[in-house]
Amino acid sequence: MRVIEVTAFGEPEVLALTEAPEPAPGPGEVLVEVTVADVLWVETAIRRGEGGEWFPVRPPYRPGFGVAGTVGAVGADVDPGWLGRRVVTSTDERGGYLERTVVPADNIVPVPAGVPLPDAAALLHDGVTAFGLLDLVPVGAGDRVLVTAAAGGLGALLVQEVRAAGGFVVAAARGAAKLDAVRRLGADVLVDYSEPGWTDRVRSATGDLHVVFDGAGGDYGRAAFDLVRSGGRFSAHGTPAGAFAVPDADAARSRAITVTGITDLQFPPDRARRYLRAALDAAAAGRIRPLIGQTFPLHRAADAHRALEDRSAIGKTLLTV
Repeated sequence: MRVIEVTAFGEPEVLALTEAPEPAPGPGEVLVEVTVADVLWVETAIRRGEGGEWFPVRPPYRPGFGVAGTVGAVGADVDPGWLGRRVVTSTDERGGYLERTVVPADNIVPVPAGVPLPDAAALLHDGVTAFGLLDLVPVGAGDRVLVTAAAGGLGALLVQEVRAAGGFVVAAARGAAKLDAVRRLGADVLVDYSEPGWTDRVRSATGDLHVVFDGAGGDYGRAAFDLVRSGGRFSAHGTPAGAFAVPDADAARSRAITVTGITDLQFPPDRARRYLRAALDAAAAGRIRPLIGQTFPLHRAADAHRALEDRSAIGKTLLTV
């Protein structure tokens, strides 16, 4: 079968299409015929050799953390009723950029009727993070909320869920195309944070903020922290613009601001699957819809990484198999 491997740390060209033996499920496992693979920003950093503290992998390795597809075979001790069912699953160290994968049966989550497999793949990680964040940082009716990196896969889900909760959403993104995409999701105020004075425009439109969901990090996140009211909440969970924008602990304490960081989002498997099911159910009910901006065939995995790194990607980026 075809599989993408990272042959060495480096630029996207190190993503190589190779052939691998056909996998077969063992006891307690299922084989998934992959339709769509999720592509995450963090995978580009791992490919470059960064993040070794969190992801201690060495080339050659298989990139990718999850897929959506159809169960093609089951191992011993697995209910044969799974055969032919549409599922979404994490793949961990097995990689996700490939045609078929074997995973523990406990990993798979059924995809509800009416939810396309690309949408399920788009929710596999961002849906878990979005619903987990909203569990840790609840939003109520009338709350003024800023979402940075709002045109990303996670940001787009947060915009929709905050609106569904009755919050007032300020969506910050970079460039006209991304702002247009977010406008269609129902954001109340749009701000281009690549322009000078963007925080002044947020403040003039909203006053201070109850909540900031910072998916951008770097200078954008640090500037956004200053917009949070005393007693508000700030989540620093994104890095595309630099490091996580975790505020100074003394500054947060002096203003009684509750801070959520990336370590708070490392959910155990059972809890992550609960959030995934909630996201899939919300999609089935029509309350949310993932923003899928671009898809690439498996052999163009390098182009998918380039789209993320040059900031041209809007919403989720997926590989189709």
